[in-house]
Amino acid sequence: MIVVGGEALVDLVPGEPLDSTVDGGLRALLPRLGGGPYNVALAAGRLGVPASFLSRVSTDRFGSALVDRLTASGVDISLLQRGDEPTTLAVVALDERGSAHYTFYVERTADRLVADPGPLPAETTALSLGTLGMVLEPGASAYEAMLRRESARGTLTVLDPNIREALIADPAAYRARFASWLPDVRLLKISDDDAAWLAEGADPITAARGWVESGVDAVVLTRGADGLSVITAAGELAHVASRTVAVVDTIGAGDTVQGALLAWLHQREVTKPAALEAGDWREALAYAAKAASITVSRSGAEPPTAEDMAVTV
Repeated sequence: MIVVGGEALVDLVPGEPLDSTVDGGLRALLPRLGGGPYNVALAAGRLGVPASFLSRVSTDRFGSALVDRLTASGVDISLLQRGDEPTTLAVVALDERGSAHYTFYVERTADRLVADPGPLPAETTALSLGTLGMVLEPGASAYEAMLRRESARGTLTVLDPNIREALIADPAAYRARFASWLPDVRLLKISDDDAAWLAEGADPITAARGWVESGVDAVVLTRGADGLSVITAAGELAHVASRTVAVVDTIGAGDTVQGALLAWLHQREVTKPAALEAGDWREALAYAAKAASITVSRSGAEPPTAEDMAVTV
């Protein structure tokens, strides 16, 4: 099965404007269940592959809703830890293109207190990590230990750093820590913007080639309207265009790409991305692009099901 580790939180998404004479033009905030890794697990489960979510989730009302949504999406929760700490909140602001910008409330919340469960179940074939889970301590150190241990035993390890600058107090230290993970990462999925931030302004393709030289088998770049690209250890670059849809917002788009890639690899029993050729990658990227196009056509992070994928042209 695929194990996804990281935060589960609640996005507070803008709704209808309030009375500007009273509330200064603010909008009502609507709760949407999310968190990068949570969305990845949700996407993989909805696409019909065995996925398990590893995190610590609050026993508050938000936490209960998060767990219920996982089970409704076919995600295994046997690795889930529960605690009475509050759920992490992310207040979302959308720009004119529908792109999301976040303000986080993370102090003493449940997900950052996840404990290392020790060796993952023997049936684990892939471990996917990222976002706040790899930033906020003490959970970040627990996930880092899992990454190194699972890499050593040959598990397909997948990382999406999904940078949230406001929560990275020491960018230089984070960049150094990120570099230390690369030998234990087989597949790195990253946005152009995050690649440029990590590489301090370098071209994303150039940065990706450097990360491959550091030990990563393949780097998938999400490029917004410019589609998806992959750079592999063999030096190949494959690319697919994005699909044209009416964008409601981009919340969960990158997470859907990661979940769809995990599902595609699992369905074909691929545990070594280095074994894929350019044609295989174009097929994988097209599948992920299709899944993401469905997500961005909906409000909030609502990844598609296998049935959605089958009926969407």
